[in-house]
Amino acid sequence: MQTPPRLTDPAALARNRARATQAGLFLQRLVAEDVQDRLGMVNRTFTAPVVVTGFPGVWPDMPTVAEGEVLDLAPGAHDLVIHALGLHWANDPVGQLVQCRRALRPDGLLIAPLFGGQTLHELRAALAEAEAEVTGGLSPRVLPMGEIRDLGGLMQRAGLALPVADSLDQRVLYRDLFHLMADLRAMGETNALARRLRRPTRRAVFRRAAEIYARTWGDGQGRIPATFEIIVLTGWAPGPDQQKPLRPGSAAARLADALGAAELKLPSRPGTHSG
Repeated sequence: MQTPPRLTDPAALARNRARATQAGLFLQRLVAEDVQDRLGMVNRTFTAPVVVTGFPGVWPDMPTVAEGEVLDLAPGAHDLVIHALGLHWANDPVGQLVQCRRALRPDGLLIAPLFGGQTLHELRAALAEAEAEVTGGLSPRVLPMGEIRDLGGLMQRAGLALPVADSLDQRVLYRDLFHLMADLRAMGETNALARRLRRPTRRAVFRRAAEIYARTWGDGQGRIPATFEIIVLTGWAPGPDQQKPLRPGSAAARLADALGAAELKLPSRPGTHSG
């Protein structure tokens, strides 16, 4: 069987992570705060947590293991695993989730925040248009990221129960494209694609991309927005006493009867389906 090409260059990713600054980790800290809020809503005390992260300083009160293709996680050792904002760089995201699931005890919880498909869509479009215009071609520059409807299915493929996917969107304003690119460097999120261009990009490409970005998305006050879509995947390791979702059509009573309300029959719209 042919091995699929690698998406990410692990050595380049490690170099990028090493260049990150504390000021640039504001989205990592936002994710840490969001995870703490989510745990506060779970009626459970976790006694054996672990965080998979390239930035252990963001999680000072939690045990951590480094990002990598093989995670240093012992089978059945944890009741909580947090894969913290790094899954989008994985060459095998399902394999990462399987490793996390195996590290969980029965009925243990996995929380996996990652960047989703709307992240940096403005930058991606501006760079593509500028490069095509200036050089007549395109090179891989921004990591392709999954959509929420597709990422939710990864949890089921990894053998996790009761999977949920939701998003936490952030819009950040910058002076210009160069300010945004400097911030991405400070985040450790610059280009680590295996097929990235290995020679310096012509300065004219970035100048033209900055013009396109400002013209298309500028706020009229000399600033440009950058979208960061953070998708949060949650799921549970199967356990013997775990709640099971009902089979579709197996309900013994209608919701309308329980509420004492009339049931509305809505026509289907083209392009939609009912679950």
